[in-house]
Amino acid sequence: MNRKAAPVWLAIGLVAILSGCASAPTPQNAVTTKVFLKSPVVSSATEDLTPDELRSITDPDVGAAYVLGPDDLITVSVYLHPELSAPPNSGTSGYTGGSGALITSDGTVQLPLIGSVHLGGLTLDQAQQLVTTDYDQYITDPKVSIELAEAQSLRYYLLGAFTTPGIKFPNHPLTLLEAFALGGSVDIAGADLYQAYVAQGNVKLPVDLYALLVQGDMTQNIPLASGDIIVVPTNANENAFVFGAVTKPGVVPFNAGSLSLLQALSVAGLDLPSLTDAELSNVHIIRAGGRSAEFIIVNATMIMNGQAESFDLRPGDIVFVPPTPVATWNQVLTELLPSLQTVSAVLNPFVSIKYLRQRS
Repeated sequence: MNRKAAPVWLAIGLVAILSGCASAPTPQNAVTTKVFLKSPVVSSATEDLTPDELRSITDPDVGAAYVLGPDDLITVSVYLHPELSAPPNSGTSGYTGGSGALITSDGTVQLPLIGSVHLGGLTLDQAQQLVTTDYDQYITDPKVSIELAEAQSLRYYLLGAFTTPGIKFPNHPLTLLEAFALGGSVDIAGADLYQAYVAQGNVKLPVDLYALLVQGDMTQNIPLASGDIIVVPTNANENAFVFGAVTKPGVVPFNAGSLSLLQALSVAGLDLPSLTDAELSNVHIIRAGGRSAEFIIVNATMIMNGQAESFDLRPGDIVFVPPTPVATWNQVLTELLPSLQTVSAVLNPFVSIKYLRQRS
């Protein structure tokens, strides 16, 4: 018998034995003995993103003082000069019904006496200093106060498995958990929280939404920036990724919310005759979430031979079947990188930040 092909015959024989056992009648008063198989996990290690890596993708202004933008409404008052207040008691051009002075799309606002002033992109303190300087040309020692009436430039995009998805306009900056409340609710059972993400511009942030919403990990409750996108896909599109010594590398979908390692390898076209026990007993899996990832090595040969329990994959897992015996994770990552580049847009943020951004 071909030694390399031995595992597949063992698997077929095991299926036949199990099928025969399933059809045999169970005698009365028989004692059922449950067999506990060992774990197929050979080793597991965790790695976190470094502070420098986190800073490289984080907007430093998030959580800082509010920055004025188009459609914001402000009130401006000048001590002892009510005629210079904005908006005035009666609505005039450039104001919105007396509720606030409107910052237009080009970032300017019309104020009494000094006319058009560019306040877009400034904090309230910066805007107050600028307007004070402008009024100082006309009145002595002006005392200017500027307040935010409505933060209409602030918006978040909630997409996917929300009961009320869409563009949301809160009147103040929110955290991730507060923004979730704007979407009504999320069907946790029907959502794929492992592959849900928050995007800031063109960058996915390393946030673990499963840890936040299911496990209550408040370290994931990050402050949001205006324009952030929160995407929660349904579990109908859950998938993993299989690369290496398979004939159909790439995305492997889950079936009814589950996918075992052997099922994924079968769908990806595991080339059993060309593999030895050395490769099959050394299947590498990257399981990322938020700012960290678990690096797992699984002995698939033991599973196939019935010597270890099944290994269930998680949505977003990256599976690598080495075509030759490998010694280190660095070797695996070197071989994986070209394949990961092809699916970079849908990978967990940890993988993109840790391994792809610095090489792009």
